[in-house]
Amino acid sequence: MDRDFPPLRTLETLNFDNSYARLPQAFYAMLPPTPLPEPYLVSFNESAAALLDLDPVQAARPAFLDYFAGHKTLPGAQPLAMIYAGHQFGHYVPQLGDGRALLLGEVVNSRGERWDLHLKGAGETPFSRSGDGRAVLRSSIREYLCCEAMHGLGIPTTRALCIVGSDMEVYREQIETGAALLRMAPSHVRFGSFELFFYRGQHAEIKVLADYVIAQHYPELAELSDKYPRFLREVVLRTARLMAKWQAVGFAHGVMNTDNMSILGLTLDYGPYGFLDQFDPGYICNHSDHGGRYAFDRQPEIGAWNVTCLAQALSPLMSVEQAQEALSGYNDAFATHYIELMSAKLGITPAPEAVPLITGLLEILQQNRVDYTIFFRRLNRFIPGNQNAAVRDLFLERAAFDAWAALYGARLRQEGSLDIERGARLDGVNPKYILRNYMAQIAIQKAVQERDYTEVDRLLALLRHPFDEHPEMDRYAGFPPDWASSIEVSCSS
Repeated sequence: MDRDFPPLRTLETLNFDNSYARLPQAFYAMLPPTPLPEPYLVSFNESAAALLDLDPVQAARPAFLDYFAGHKTLPGAQPLAMIYAGHQFGHYVPQLGDGRALLLGEVVNSRGERWDLHLKGAGETPFSRSGDGRAVLRSSIREYLCCEAMHGLGIPTTRALCIVGSDMEVYREQIETGAALLRMAPSHVRFGSFELFFYRGQHAEIKVLADYVIAQHYPELAELSDKYPRFLREVVLRTARLMAKWQAVGFAHGVMNTDNMSILGLTLDYGPYGFLDQFDPGYICNHSDHGGRYAFDRQPEIGAWNVTCLAQALSPLMSVEQAQEALSGYNDAFATHYIELMSAKLGITPAPEAVPLITGLLEILQQNRVDYTIFFRRLNRFIPGNQNAAVRDLFLERAAFDAWAALYGARLRQEGSLDIERGARLDGVNPKYILRNYMAQIAIQKAVQERDYTEVDRLLALLRHPFDEHPEMDRYAGFPPDWASSIEVSCSS
């Protein structure tokens, strides 16, 4: 039977329904983008375009650059800068907001899904705080690639439609090339969107925003008498599960400020992120994080701290007891999902008995500085009782691996695990490819220095399918080069 495909749309016929723009003006500032001079297309993501029912041939039109470099407004769009506040590195900042990005509007696709079109690098807004309102090509490439990498790994995330470049000079630590990134999400409302009105004492606005988010994104709660504590509980659980997914795949976000936390449990605002190479629980991916607040092993704790900030912001809508009850589910939700994910990576049944096996493994991975992703991918071919040299040789202390492997093998035999079946299953759980910082750096250097964007597109295609075998791409599945350890990323990344 032939599948029914939705009709493809042009840029001028995208189905806009701008619900956020219908909120009172206390929630945003309306303004158009500041045009990016002499724009050119760096990369276009057909997979993201499909979410909008957008015909990919539209990317070849001159109008595409006009719309996404800010020279023209898409028919039906209503550009605005969202206002919010947030706790940054543990300290409350009373007003932040979209200082270099604009919500162009919301597109509803043929399946009824809503997608914000959020243009990052769109110029100054009332919330720019003396910033230039621009994005640079370097950081735009990093966010563009990581959105697709996380989606390929099955982790909730924003997406990205395209990068538009320009030869305009933008100053960060040095003069860099300007760019604009069109990112997409069902919503860009953040924890800090509620915090702004709580600390201003504007409780009516908290209710308006909560009712809006519930109606748009948690409609099953809308008619319940206790919808606000239920809403908080759902965000708490989504956040806990997101943290478990980050930890299981070895992803460090780097800037878990409350203004970077999605109300939908999405990975939002990619800056100085990093995937683990050698397993190091204390890994700090952000060169600006001098105290290690957002180190890899602290992410679950910070997630709990952040949802507590959200609970405080929502406190005018519920009792203290209701808020505490909503928050109480975080630790169990994180632990349960993390054990499920790590058990899946090992190919065993999630159970309390699995915990010592998991913690014991992480301990020897750390002690031997074993590459996290390569270890698990090679584990897919583990056979109990065999030498398993491909895995064993990753360890300096072979005896430590042997002791753990004996326990692991016993567990597999106890469960009656079949080697071939388990290996095939684990190929869909343990990725062969992740977006290591050196890979992004090579793509950035080619783009900035040579205006060669083929590496961006190559990585984009690869990272969509990180579990598959790509023989022509095997070089990306190996150990990072020695120079990769010298890469530093910061809040300007």
